[in-house]
Amino acid sequence: MEQYHAEKHQKDSVALTEQERTLAYYQSQLDALMPVVDSLLPLFKYEPKDPKYQDYGYYVTTDRNGLRILVRDDGNDLLVYRNGKRLTEEQVNDLRIDDNPAFGRAEHLKVVMSDIQELEKRLRHTSLEIQKYQNRLLKQ
Repeated sequence: MEQYHAEKHQKDSVALTEQERTLAYYQSQLDALMPVVDSLLPLFKYEPKDPKYQDYGYYVTTDRNGLRILVRDDGNDLLVYRNGKRLTEEQVNDLRIDDNPAFGRAEHLKVVMSDIQELEKRLRHTSLEIQKYQNRLLKQ
C-alpha cells in the first residue's frame, strides 16, 4: 500500500510540474500577443455591445474606399460593409486579393483576438488542473 501511495504521489507530482510548465507556456504566448493587440487597437474604434440586442462589441475601422470593417471583440467574426450593405464572401475574398491595408489589419486583429480568447480559456483550464493536483498532493 505504501508503494502504491508513493507511486501515486510521484505521478501527481509529475503531472503538477507538467501543468505548471504548460501554464507558463500559455502565459508567455499571451504575453507575446498583448503588444500586437495593443499596437492594432488604436487603429480601431470600439463600439460596445448594446445589451438590448447584442452579445458582443465590435472594433470598427473604415478605409479610404468607404468600407466599414467590424471585428467582434472575441475575434470570432469579421464583418465588412460598403455603403451600408454587407459584402458577400466573394467580395470579401476580393479585398484579400486587393491587399487592402485596413482589411489586412482587421483580419490580423481578428486572428489575434481569437488567439487571446483561446489562450485565456486554456489558462483557466490549466489553472484548474494545477489546483486539482495540488489538492491531491496535500491529501496524500
